[in-house]
Amino acid sequence: MFGFHPPRHSSARPAQQFSGRAKLWYEVTNVQISYDDAQRDVGFGESRVSDIYLIRHGQAGTREAYDSLSELGRRQSRLLGEWLASQEIKFTAAYSGEMSRQKETAREVSAGYGDKFPSLMVDRRWNEFDLERLYREIAPQLCAESDDFRREFEAMNLQARASSGEEQGSVHRRWLPCDSAMVAAWIHGTHQFGGESWPDFHRRISACGDRLRAMNAHESVAVFTSATPISILTGLTLDVRDGRVMRLAGAMHNASFTILEARGEELRLMSFNATPHLDADQRTFR
Repeated sequence: MFGFHPPRHSSARPAQQFSGRAKLWYEVTNVQISYDDAQRDVGFGESRVSDIYLIRHGQAGTREAYDSLSELGRRQSRLLGEWLASQEIKFTAAYSGEMSRQKETAREVSAGYGDKFPSLMVDRRWNEFDLERLYREIAPQLCAESDDFRREFEAMNLQARASSGEEQGSVHRRWLPCDSAMVAAWIHGTHQFGGESWPDFHRRISACGDRLRAMNAHESVAVFTSATPISILTGLTLDVRDGRVMRLAGAMHNASFTILEARGEELRLMSFNATPHLDADQRTFR
C-alpha cells in the first residue's frame, strides 16, 4: 500500500471534544505509542529498502517547442548531476520517459555526474500527459463555449508568436488561466477528448509506483519524468488520489528531485521538490 502509518493515539480526553486549531494541537501533542508501535511505524526490522529519485525535467523550451530544454534547463540539469556526484549518491539504475525534455535532462545529469552514472533505460510509461493534444482537441470546445476563454486563449497565442524564440519571454514561463481551465476540463472529463483520459493517466502512473515497490533491496534509482507523474506518486504516499495533486505539480521546480523510499510494500515520501543545486535565480516553474 501507499502512504504513512500515523501512530495510534491514547488519552483520557477524546479528540472529538476539540475542533479547529485546538484539535490539531491536541493531535500533535497527545501522541503516545508503544515500542512495538514505533518499530512498525518507522519500519525497524524491514530489510528491503530502496530510494527512488523522481527528477523533474529542466526548464523546457518555448510554447511552440515545449518538448525540449532551454539553455537554462540544460544548465539546471547539469548542476543537478554535479551535485548528486558531490554527495556520493550511487545509482543502480536510471529510467526516463520517452519525451525529449525528459531524455535531455537525463543526458545532462549524466554528463554532470560522470561516467559512473548508469545507462539510461527509456520507458514511455513515465511520459507526461499529452498537453499538445489537449490544446488541439479541448481548447476549441472551450473557445466555442466561453468568450472569455476564447479571448484569453487567442491573446496567449498572439503573445507566443510575437515572442517566438525568446526563451525567457513571460508568456512561455507562466501557466495562464486558460491553460488551467483546459487541464481542469480534461481532469473532470467534461469535454470530448480522444486521447488518454485522466483516470487512465492516473492508473498508468500508479502502476509505475507498483513497479517501484517491487525493486530489489538497497537500490538507488533515478527516474527522469515530469511534474504530474511525480505529483501523482507523491499524492499516493499522502493518500491524495484526485485532481488536487495538480497543486503539487504547480509548486514543483524544474530539475528538482523528490525522494520516495520503497520499504516493504510501501512507498514513503522522504523529500519533495528539492533544489539544493540551484541558486534562487536559477529556480523556475516552467
